[in-house]
Amino acid sequence: QVQLQESGPGLVNSSQTLSLTCTVSGVSITTNYYGWSWIRQPPGKGLEWMGAIAYDGTTYYSPSLKSRTSISRDTSKNQFSLQLTSVTSEDTAVYYCTRDGSGRYSDYASWYIELWGQDTLVTVSS
Repeated sequence: QVQLQESGPGLVNSSQTLSLTCTVSGVSITTNYYGWSWIRQPPGKGLEWMGAIAYDGTTYYSPSLKSRTSISRDTSKNQFSLQLTSVTSEDTAVYYCTRDGSGRYSDYASWYIELWGQDTLVTVSS
């Protein structure tokens, strides 16, 4: 059974860096042709895709967050991680990691969510 387990602080100070890790069990994150995304949902708003890392290590980012976002992986631990810099109260949200099925390699918008991790609320304090 594949599971995605998020971990990281639930409270981050404004202007600091938000860091979350998703630990995957049941499948290797290098397995063809999965992608692994970070998605968030601010209070009262819709879902926002932040970025992803593919099975081969290629990263994809939302244009609106690209300057502040970094997604990496540790294959030895079967984990992938999110770092979001210079956070503000607008970054307060429920964060999710997901496993995605592959679409067109050059267009991550064509990939699709197959599995969700648990939700994790991250609050940015001012």
